[in-house]
Amino acid sequence: MNIQTHYSLKNWNTFGVDQTAEAFVSVDSIDALKAALNHPDYSHHFILGGGSNLLLTQALKGLCIHINLKGIAVVQENENEVVVEAQAGENWHDFVCWTLAQGYGGLENLSLIPGNVGTAPIQNIGAYGVELKDVFAGCSALHRKDLRLQDFDLKQAAFGYRSSYFKTRGKDEYVICSVRFRLTKDKHRLATSYGAITTALGDTPPSPQSIAKAVIAIRQSKLPDPAVLGNSGSFFKNPVLSKNDFDTLYQRYPALPHYPQADGTVKVPAGWLIDTLGFKGKRQGDAGVHEHQALVLVNHGNASGKDILALAQEIQARVKTTFGIALEAEVNIL
Repeated sequence: MNIQTHYSLKNWNTFGVDQTAEAFVSVDSIDALKAALNHPDYSHHFILGGGSNLLLTQALKGLCIHINLKGIAVVQENENEVVVEAQAGENWHDFVCWTLAQGYGGLENLSLIPGNVGTAPIQNIGAYGVELKDVFAGCSALHRKDLRLQDFDLKQAAFGYRSSYFKTRGKDEYVICSVRFRLTKDKHRLATSYGAITTALGDTPPSPQSIAKAVIAIRQSKLPDPAVLGNSGSFFKNPVLSKNDFDTLYQRYPALPHYPQADGTVKVPAGWLIDTLGFKGKRQGDAGVHEHQALVLVNHGNASGKDILALAQEIQARVKTTFGIALEAEVNIL
């Protein structure tokens, strides 16, 4: 086991924040993962995936375990559907592209989301009217204490908006090792009504491939490439309001975009709230708000995690004072 000490994580988080881990190891098998979790010298562990949903404000104590399990396989198939299992260390967008190349539908709206497969269920990633739960067929996860593999189905995963069992009651108890997805081979259930997909498609007939192409174009036009400008995508969750609270706010701000939910609540875009307060393009040292998308905080070069957090907290305070809404971070802050 190749454990490295005082290891820089600058290249292991998409914000590009320069923090260190007391110790670091990358594992490419479940046996290696078990050995790392059972290492006698480290009782505290941090599980690292793609580093795309993470803001490091301090050095990590204990052993940082990077999940590098790889592999994609069809595990079940019938005339119209296929179940594909992807190992946790697979890059998410590369996996989506693989499914599209096979002609499978279901993940096209989730194209170009940064991160790895293993962390996708934790956050119940979603975009353009589709969430991971819509195609989730199960996952295999290793208990961090007793080193037992357990399978989780849709109900056990307890998905919510940008949430799951692994982020709430089961937080820090399991390491997701592989995820299974139920995808379509034919009669695809296409989602084109959310956001600018229809406009981006133009006269092109909708298909998993054309929708993916449209989503990629939209995301590239609005969101910075982490390899060029450090960021973690959407920093805040879109707030979900009660109907009464929304009605009160809408009377004051009739231009407020809104999306009624099936349970009677109303989702409003955090980006609109932040933009309305004039934060888009704002910069405090090397910490800033992206010029094209107010929901994205960026590192212009040498911002620390604390610099970015201070800007986030200022935004939260202003949104609370002005709109009466408590913005919740989507990014994990350590």
